Amino acid sequence: MASTTLARGSGAAPGGALLTRAIPASGEELPVIGLGTSGPFEVGLSADARAPLAEVVHGFFAAGARLVDTSPMYSTAEAVLGDLLTPPMREHAFLATKVWTRGEEAGVREMRRSGQLLRTPRLDLIQVHNLLDLETQLATLRAWKEQGRVRYIGVTHYTVSAHADLIRVLERERLDFVQFNYSPLTRDAEKRLLPLAAERGTAVLVNRPFEDGALFERVRGKSPPGWAAELDAVSWGQLALKFLIAHPAVTCVIPATGKLSHLEDNLGGGRGRVPDARQREDIARAFA
Repeated sequence: MASTTLARGSGAAPGGALLTRAIPASGEELPVIGLGTSGPFEVGLSADARAPLAEVVHGFFAAGARLVDTSPMYSTAEAVLGDLLTPPMREHAFLATKVWTRGEEAGVREMRRSGQLLRTPRLDLIQVHNLLDLETQLATLRAWKEQGRVRYIGVTHYTVSAHADLIRVLERERLDFVQFNYSPLTRDAEKRLLPLAAERGTAVLVNRPFEDGALFERVRGKSPPGWAAELDAVSWGQLALKFLIAHPAVTCVIPATGKLSHLEDNLGGGRGRVPDARQREDIARAFA
């Protein structure tokens, strides 16, 4: 059964510590706001391109956040992240990446390469990206976990059309993590996927929480409702994130950003009061 308890994190940060939730498989606590790297971290060697990303990474760990999600699919993101992480950051980081290829040998090569790029002998989480060659890659991941080369394993997808596939996988496989799309506008995961993850004791990472920006188009030019203050929220983004973390099956939400101001706003969504069931519906209606 997934943990339903939100706890205060230990990392000090302006506005209070980040809320945390336990990974069901181990009880390890993770801050409920993580960092995605798809898009913003896909840059080259230019100092100008990497400077704002360095600010984001520094601000992320300074706030007590931990989980950074990346993938070989995201062009240079793994290499850029590996370059930006300092030794103190690595002590606290929860590094999640993916395997995205066909065949056992190709999967092993790719995962080894991820470790080299991220500069770590053991990754915290490796996920089968978009379920590609699932059975082959899961077999390798299980062996790696037994050998201590990875701490947790899981699967991912990013579209509603793939939710049925994820459900079938969770029904037959014991996995530590599952990652999928979920937002106040796209709530399909609430029907079966989120309850099943809770039943199976599988941690949930939420991607595309802002619908690739479409969420904000719904409220462009509008101020957040006055009752947002009751939830310690000062922006639409924080309301959306609070809606997500209030679901008891959600472990961590991973919005991607390359701007420090956006990161700071996102982190605010993981602090303070959390909406109850009625307030969650109020948030969903405000966006709809």
